[in-house]
Amino acid sequence: MRNVERAGVKAPASLTGPGKSGASELVRARTFFGGPVQYDAKGRRKSFNFKAYKEDDVRHTLQLLFHSKCAYCEASYEAVGPVDIEHFRPKGEVEGEPAHQGYWWLAADWGNLLPSCIDCNRRRFQPTPRDMRSLTAMADTSRTGGAYVSIKTGKDSCFPVEGARVMAEPSERDRARLLASERALLLNPCEDRAEEHLRYWIDRRDHIGLILPVTGNGVAPALPALTDDANAIIAHAQVASMSIRGALSIQVFGLNRLALVQERTRLLRRLEFLGALLVDASTLADDLEDALPQAGTVANLIQAAIDRLRAMANRTMAEIVAMADPRAPFSELVREWIAVFKDEL
Repeated sequence: MRNVERAGVKAPASLTGPGKSGASELVRARTFFGGPVQYDAKGRRKSFNFKAYKEDDVRHTLQLLFHSKCAYCEASYEAVGPVDIEHFRPKGEVEGEPAHQGYWWLAADWGNLLPSCIDCNRRRFQPTPRDMRSLTAMADTSRTGGAYVSIKTGKDSCFPVEGARVMAEPSERDRARLLASERALLLNPCEDRAEEHLRYWIDRRDHIGLILPVTGNGVAPALPALTDDANAIIAHAQVASMSIRGALSIQVFGLNRLALVQERTRLLRRLEFLGALLVDASTLADDLEDALPQAGTVANLIQAAIDRLRAMANRTMAEIVAMADPRAPFSELVREWIAVFKDEL
């Protein structure tokens, strides 16, 4: 998860403009949710048809702001799609709280909308690594066997809070204060510093693309509890001195589902190849420079080889730096790898 600055981006006109779809939908929603609960012929509660958040300018603005990447896992969705426009506070219901009608008044609120891949957003069972001690083998093996556990992930209408939940539309004056008092337990890339709660597993001798909750001493040594039971995850995090918000976010968004772990592992292996190439080219250039004769044909040939090696090292470094660009998939993982790589150099 990468921090994204939303404050400087103008909200799409369809959500904020007078008479536009966002404003008119909010008026209809207030009438719908302000009246008695409606049921269909089969006795099921009728739902409100939210559409304003699907407008083209909303999708386009989110695409530019997040560089066509999922707000939660940082995977690129542009080539494979489709992208879900996700409501950080769920619009129509809240999982586990049947009396709550959802944060319907935020359905077209620009600050509540995020782009999400379908796996981070839609609730379903996903294979997830079971035990860190065998993760090296996991990266290349199939989904069968005891290396994985299938747990339900995907945010959908899940939104755990620590404080008192806001049950109805607050006044404009009180909205920010009341929403903040909920103390959301999921991380929002536009509001939270993700690095305070999440760390990638960077071991340059054991390349596994895991993301783990930060512990009290800033190190993330273990996986969060492998369950979809929020209370069990919180209890485990408390015992292990993990970030509760980090542990819950990993589970709810499915940040360690098998496909993501494998993709990030492939990226780490590519980084290690490029890092080794950079070091080898630079070291060889240094060695040749130390042995360079003062003049003559051999000296000219050696100097040409040195220049080519330096150029190779520079191109390799440029490739690594480009992979950490915010527009690149998993750029936060690359940024953390570069920090470790520089320290070990």
